[in-house]
Amino acid sequence: MVIAIYSLVLAAFILWTVGNRAFMPSLPAPSFAGQPPKISVLVPLRNEEENVETLVAALKGADYPQLEFLLLNDGSEDRTNELLHAATDGDGRFTILQGTPLPDDWIGKVHACHQLQQAATGDHLLFIDADISFTPEAISQSLTLADKTGAALVTGFPAFQVPPFLSKLLVPMLHFVIHFHLPLVFANYSRYPLASAANGMWMFFEREAYMEIGGHASVKDSLVEDVHLARRLKQHGKRVILANITRSVTCRMYTNNPDVWEGFLKNSFTGIGRSSFLALFLTLFYTTFYFAPLPLAIAGIFTFRWLWCVPYLLIVLQQAFVMYVTRQQLRLAWLMPLQAGAMIAVLLTAMWKHIRKQPYSWKGRKYS
Repeated sequence: MVIAIYSLVLAAFILWTVGNRAFMPSLPAPSFAGQPPKISVLVPLRNEEENVETLVAALKGADYPQLEFLLLNDGSEDRTNELLHAATDGDGRFTILQGTPLPDDWIGKVHACHQLQQAATGDHLLFIDADISFTPEAISQSLTLADKTGAALVTGFPAFQVPPFLSKLLVPMLHFVIHFHLPLVFANYSRYPLASAANGMWMFFEREAYMEIGGHASVKDSLVEDVHLARRLKQHGKRVILANITRSVTCRMYTNNPDVWEGFLKNSFTGIGRSSFLALFLTLFYTTFYFAPLPLAIAGIFTFRWLWCVPYLLIVLQQAFVMYVTRQQLRLAWLMPLQAGAMIAVLLTAMWKHIRKQPYSWKGRKYS
């Protein structure tokens, strides 16, 4: 009876996830009338030599007619600056900026984005990360969705490439958390600030609304500035759309396991408001519903209690659905218990570092 109830709860989680997905729009086919507005594409880069070639190729391939590309070298210690100049030479749409020293009270990426917007002249501002690639129509699609919905911000999570093993565990949980925990009907169809999600990899702003809320300067010390900008827009009565952009935008976030760990460590505890209570609740929740099915299934196999395997199959099915609609590798859904375990490990480690007042490290900088 206990296993049956347990399985029914997990089945209900699947139904919720499927229903919740219905409230996340995809990027539409490009469609705009009249003179197209100017769009500034703004890219901060720090030690991104591995991504310069792919990034610039994607920018050059964009089909939108009124574009300017501003790329800011944020104190890179590798060949980023040299490669940027070589890749963009002769294309008048590109401007390479050199970042100023980081003030003590700013987060590095936020300061870089602030400098970029100061130099931008577009009617819309598209902030993207250096490790993404996108289809030629992705920018036009974002403008079309913003026009159709009246959104001040269109954002979304890309399809992820996950070469390192640890990224196969942690990165898929980004889409899972959004589809499972965020009530998308409130995120996309209400002005309620707490029901907000955003992703700094792809942030398409209407410039006037961005300036009205104070831009990146208003969140200068935030490690999750994307979410805080979305909340500020809603607080000012603006609409934010979290879209499924996975058919148009891809990202290779990490190339090695240490970077995966440090990247998630930096954002996980901060992303839940540094709440130890919430961290412990999520640990209990994911241990009970998403890690425990694995040892239960193993025990069921060895004791021939096949019903004990059902919870594991249900959580795999839930993750497989999310992976299917977000264009991830379906076979990774079988790792769902390990993915939940990795997320718990990162969250508890980040909480412990916060309690001990130990800084987080990222790209040669330390943040408290």
